[in-house]
Amino acid sequence: MGASSFPSTKGKFKSKRKQVRKRYLNLTYVLPALLLFILFSLLPIIRTVQYSFTNFNGVNKNYDYVGFKNYLTAITDTRWWEAVGNGIIFALLSLVFMNTIALLLSVATNSNIRGSKFYRVVFYIPPILSGIVVGYIWKWIYEPKGLLNGLLKDIGLGEYTHVWLGSIDTALYAVAVSSMWQGVGGSFILFLAGLQGIPKDLYEAASIDGASRFQQLRYITIPSLRKVYTLVNILTILGALGIFNHVYAMTMGGPGYTTEVPALRIYREAFTNSNFGMASAFSIVFGVMLFILSLIQLKLSQKKD
Repeated sequence: MGASSFPSTKGKFKSKRKQVRKRYLNLTYVLPALLLFILFSLLPIIRTVQYSFTNFNGVNKNYDYVGFKNYLTAITDTRWWEAVGNGIIFALLSLVFMNTIALLLSVATNSNIRGSKFYRVVFYIPPILSGIVVGYIWKWIYEPKGLLNGLLKDIGLGEYTHVWLGSIDTALYAVAVSSMWQGVGGSFILFLAGLQGIPKDLYEAASIDGASRFQQLRYITIPSLRKVYTLVNILTILGALGIFNHVYAMTMGGPGYTTEVPALRIYREAFTNSNFGMASAFSIVFGVMLFILSLIQLKLSQKKD
């Protein structure tokens, strides 16, 4: 009996060795991506946390540890919180207007209208453009002698011409329009993918029961897109709060600090004021805020489910 059980044990041992070898082989497939993540994401995060407790100026390697001084300054800095407030305004405008437009465009192109494939391509062109390029294009549009003011004069509304980026009343919203114009395509694609996953039988049954297009949108489309909404909202909030390129290209945070946003404040602190320690502290505070906002959004969506 002992002799007959030996081959069985040996077979099991070989099987386990094969499994272990397969696991290590699978690990080699993800190893390059893992190394890139460690090198370009994890290590910079660790260094940023380290610098946030110092007075490092970005050049001199001899720096002192200052404890939580940078964090206390960040928490009590009114200009920082004004920048965060501007980011929140960008996020709210994007959630209300950009995502609503993206949803309506996705619903329209998902139907069998003529040229729907062409429209899908057109709507997704802005997101693939450089944010700096888009910012400069819209800066030219908003110039005192630019396209927008020229159009207003041509249609007889010359009294509404304005220095759009030079006024504290309109600069923030002008930048927000350019950001939403570029970002609407990203939300559009996600909504469109969600719409294509909704069974058409539901709409056919609703049509037979006499439901209007609006009722189908309200009672079928929107509830079915709940999980997609969660993803789109999180990405919208993170993108709007982290806006940088448009503000940098169009206003540099002006007039005054009217359009300054967290990413621009961090950039200025590091590369203009040469205070990498303070900039690192701002980055950590900002990252924690974004993480908490994402968790809140996920929890709220789970409660709805």
